Amino acid sequence: MKEKFSLPVHPSLGDMPSEEFQSAGHKAIDWAVEYLNHIEEYPVCPDVAPGDIRRMLPQAPPQQGKPMEHIFSDIDRIIMPGMTHWNHPRFFAYFTSSASGPGVLADIFSSVFGTNGMVWQTSPSATELEQVTLGWLRQMIGLPESFWGIMYDTASVSTFHALAAAREQLSDLKIREHGMIGRKDLPKLRVYASEFVHSSIDKAVIALGFGTDGIRKIPVDESFRMKPAALQDAIAEDRRNGIRPVCVVATVGTTSCTSIDPVPAIAEICEKENLWLHVDAAHGGAAAILPEMRHVIDGCSRADSFVINPHKWMFVPVDLSVLYTRKPKILKQAFSLVPEYLRTSRDDEVENYMDYGIPLGRRFRALKLWFVFRYFGWDGLAVRIREHIRLASLFASWIDKHSEFERLAPVPLSTVCFRARPAGIETEEELSVFNEKLMRAVNQTGKAFLSHTKLGERYTLRLVVSHLRVQESDVREVWEIIQAQMVQMMKRPSS
Repeated sequence: MKEKFSLPVHPSLGDMPSEEFQSAGHKAIDWAVEYLNHIEEYPVCPDVAPGDIRRMLPQAPPQQGKPMEHIFSDIDRIIMPGMTHWNHPRFFAYFTSSASGPGVLADIFSSVFGTNGMVWQTSPSATELEQVTLGWLRQMIGLPESFWGIMYDTASVSTFHALAAAREQLSDLKIREHGMIGRKDLPKLRVYASEFVHSSIDKAVIALGFGTDGIRKIPVDESFRMKPAALQDAIAEDRRNGIRPVCVVATVGTTSCTSIDPVPAIAEICEKENLWLHVDAAHGGAAAILPEMRHVIDGCSRADSFVINPHKWMFVPVDLSVLYTRKPKILKQAFSLVPEYLRTSRDDEVENYMDYGIPLGRRFRALKLWFVFRYFGWDGLAVRIREHIRLASLFASWIDKHSEFERLAPVPLSTVCFRARPAGIETEEELSVFNEKLMRAVNQTGKAFLSHTKLGERYTLRLVVSHLRVQESDVREVWEIIQAQMVQMMKRPSS
């Protein structure tokens, strides 16, 4: 009998030995605990120039592997000097994404499983836990049972899918079958949103083939909320000009100042005009878990789609965005495409999430939502969000009482928009230059991090209180830093 030929097993084949993995894992958790326990000792923003980190890294890939202790040491030597610390309690910029302990641990389990939840069969637990946790979230924010949910990575992707479904609803145009290019029978299509809508809406409109003029920005009132009457006029004007309205995007918590569009009035218009209504509540929707804040999603039960990001104000590690829709069949119609190798005998009985979007590969994101909800509980999340709203109100009161600062927008959630207005600086141009320098000075202290926007032509500083680890002492400290830096800037050299 002929002897079977076999190659010798190379000693480096296979994974990291289990003993080494266990030892490295303990060290990684110990490092994480030490980092989070002493995170306030780090500057919130790194003091590096473009290219500094890259120059510390070799330009060619390693030929041979290195021990984990070498890799760990390079975290401190190379990576840490260039880190902006989003988990720092005085990170007040943008919209905070602070990772909680249970969320971090869930990410470890998710990575260990390495599952791909594209169809039910590829991971029944991933699919069914997603269904259950999204049911929990829906109940917590007060959406009705008619809303079906799916997890994506970011609100930009959730919004893209919502607008694709809105386009698919125009069944007479047969865009899925015939596309949009070179069709003389296809009218100009239009999406409507406020002047303060997130840039992801513009990007989705571009990606879906509407063109940059496929979105019409509707004026806002003195509180930066979309004007329903102006929306109605814009729709009527477009119809007269042969443009076909498709969708209206309302926002619950705009990025610049967290203004809340009048969703009930907008929903009324959408129902009358037979338009898809999408609500972007990526940040502000989390406030609705508080009974006293449930009003922020008034009218949202009438929306066709609704997005919320648990990774923004619910302490889930990036990335996890949720899209709810009352019309999952239309979303599925827009994206479902099942090759033979992904067909299973259970397809008629189960939910295959790959049918509802572009991504085929799907991480086990539901695990970290499950961990966070179970560890903190509804009450635990609510008490933290309630405290953030209180701290923002407190900071706003300090601004209002100070003769050389002014608040530039209402504070419906936990974002305060303000600027310094010291004596002797009067013109808008001078104020803009001064406040930009002030923000830079505050950030350069390394003790706090603010971001900015523009409200009208006014350069506006933003302080967002939504961090898991923030305390009143942190808010008081950043207020002291802001005032001290302003005084320093106003000093003039003696003659």
